[in-house]
Amino acid sequence: MTSDLTRDAFLGGRLHLHQPRSGYRAGVDPVLLAASVPAQSGQTVLDLGCGVGAAALCLAARVPGLKLTGVEMQPEYAALARRNGGDALEVIVADITALPLELRQRQFDHVITNPPYFNRRASRSAHNAGRETALGETTPLTDWVKAAAKRLKPKGYVHIIHRAERLPDILQALPNGMGSIEVLPLSPRVGRLAELVIVRARKNGRGAFKLHPSVILHEGTQHESDADSYVPTIKSVLRDGAALEF
Repeated sequence: MTSDLTRDAFLGGRLHLHQPRSGYRAGVDPVLLAASVPAQSGQTVLDLGCGVGAAALCLAARVPGLKLTGVEMQPEYAALARRNGGDALEVIVADITALPLELRQRQFDHVITNPPYFNRRASRSAHNAGRETALGETTPLTDWVKAAAKRLKPKGYVHIIHRAERLPDILQALPNGMGSIEVLPLSPRVGRLAELVIVRARKNGRGAFKLHPSVILHEGTQHESDADSYVPTIKSVLRDGAALEF
């Protein structure tokens, strides 16, 4: 491991990822995203904007036998994803709006994505280029949603994690033919508004729209210390690789 990288434990040490010491570093969001996917062994998964591979590899740690593909536009992060995933993760360096023909000819059982959260017309850019590319929205969220939907097999699922205030944009961007839409709000504490949502939709799905009760992440009504305060269900997801049930 070189001095500009760290090797970090995820899922209670079941998974270790090399990440840049400075720049974008995977946190709990890709772990929660991975935990929400009802994948089965033998299925195919595409992670758009895979970074160092956190979401795809966390999913693979819970569901063995998946065929994983990641797309990442930053070559240095793509190289780390290859290093972290080895033969288990195929990594393609590309912009999600200009995918190579070989990938555009493929369809997947599941597409997962954790698009950049922040519209830079209303927020300040990060100083680190890698972190800014990961967090600052230059490609419109609409393009992320449409790119994900296009790569699905019939009856395949897309899962998107994003900030709660962008939920209307995600729902509006879902193309015709995407149904069985479910929204899982994630609230930091009891009595607090949801800050994140996980959106699930199915290609050719016909189920009714479902807005699930908020999942509470932390115990207590306010932050009181830097100690681990996750509720038992979330702790099981983050430490033991448990599923996050819708």
